[in-house]
Amino acid sequence: MAENKTQLTDVSPADFVETVQHPTRRADAKTLLELMTRVTGCKPRMWGPSIVGFGQYHYKYETGREGDSLMTGFSPRKARMVVYVMPGYDDMSEQLAKLGKHKLGKSCLYINKLADVDLEVLEQIVADGVASVRRQYQTSDN
Repeated sequence: MAENKTQLTDVSPADFVETVQHPTRRADAKTLLELMTRVTGCKPRMWGPSIVGFGQYHYKYETGREGDSLMTGFSPRKARMVVYVMPGYDDMSEQLAKLGKHKLGKSCLYINKLADVDLEVLEQIVADGVASVRRQYQTSDN
């Protein structure tokens, strides 16, 4: 069975954030680094070359495929910031309606800039997503 493409690395998340070229995206990444560290209580770790993750969980699908993934995190992409809320946004429609300007993927929240959203609502979304993962899966905070 193939390994997950996105693996933990030893790169410093703070050093990675400093390399983000777009000044607004870099400032937003610093804000998310602080916010997610505080909300999760987890040490940030790099997953692959561009995802800052917090905590991890072990999953196993009915197909037998299993692996580890981040509980939550973000990636300051060129086009927009991506916030990862695992395992998705199933029961967050009320919060998402209050969040502000965003787009959704399955477990991805796309934000152009943090100034477009309510940070208190984003914090609650992250907290609720992490709580959901902790209820459903075997997790680790490192």
